[in-house]
Amino acid sequence: MKLFDLHCDTLVTLGEKKADFFCPETQFSLCELEKFRCFCQTMAIFIPDQVRGEDAFAYFLKYKEYLDQLLQRQAEVVEKINCGADIRRITGQGKCAVILAVESGAALGGRIERIDDLAESGVKIMTLVWNGKNELGSGHDTGEGLTPFGKEVIRKMEERRMIVDVSHLNDRGFDEVCEVAARPFVATHSNLRSICSHPRNLKEEQFCEMVIRGGLVGINLHQPFLSDTGEGKEEDVYRHIDRMLELGGENVIACGSDFDGADIHLSLNTPVKYAELAEKMLKRGIKEAVVDKIFFENAERFFRENV
Repeated sequence: MKLFDLHCDTLVTLGEKKADFFCPETQFSLCELEKFRCFCQTMAIFIPDQVRGEDAFAYFLKYKEYLDQLLQRQAEVVEKINCGADIRRITGQGKCAVILAVESGAALGGRIERIDDLAESGVKIMTLVWNGKNELGSGHDTGEGLTPFGKEVIRKMEERRMIVDVSHLNDRGFDEVCEVAARPFVATHSNLRSICSHPRNLKEEQFCEMVIRGGLVGINLHQPFLSDTGEGKEEDVYRHIDRMLELGGENVIACGSDFDGADIHLSLNTPVKYAELAEKMLKRGIKEAVVDKIFFENAERFFRENV
């Protein structure tokens, strides 16, 4: 069993609970690590929209320090990557490879030099915005695009080989990222709007742009992003994947659960349950090589080539 998950919000939850990676109360847990042949988990530090300025950077530091404590305390089962090549080494030792991410560029506190601080702290991915506005731009709550500072941030992130995450951006912001970005970018936890009409999902032309650019799109398990009924289940995951494959996304589709930050159906709400979809997809007639790409290989290759 393999899983490379591009997004979860578990770290903040663990910090609030003073819990560790074996917490039985969170959707993401390493309690079943032994079932995985390869497991890589991106851990995002989510910055709430009401936290801004220096408070936002302090919020980032608080949970980054908590992650460091957990990594030291549970080093026998988990290790943070420094570069993309680390993923194979760490997972080959039977450990969970952890990628540190930030959800919302508000963490910068409006200061471009903070990108260096985040990079030195091991951050490999940053979502530019959350749902509302910050110093970089706006999420899907408004139609406003990127600010001049947001465009400067993209250029600086690329200099530091930090991956730009366009999940949560509105359509105008996405278009402006395309104008500025020189390197591949990702949507760590976004689905297709043609399958589920929520504005958090990507339009088909946006997905196709990411195919052209060699990016990644992680399938989000949040029920309102999977189905217009608001009750997203396994069949809805397949519908998004099937359409993405029809759009030429074989090398772009990945996993982006949103564990501990989303309303996820009971049939999908743990890493093992998500990874078990791979076997079910094989029975649906999807080739093993394609399934392997979706659940691990696409993301591993992307990070090996770009981080």
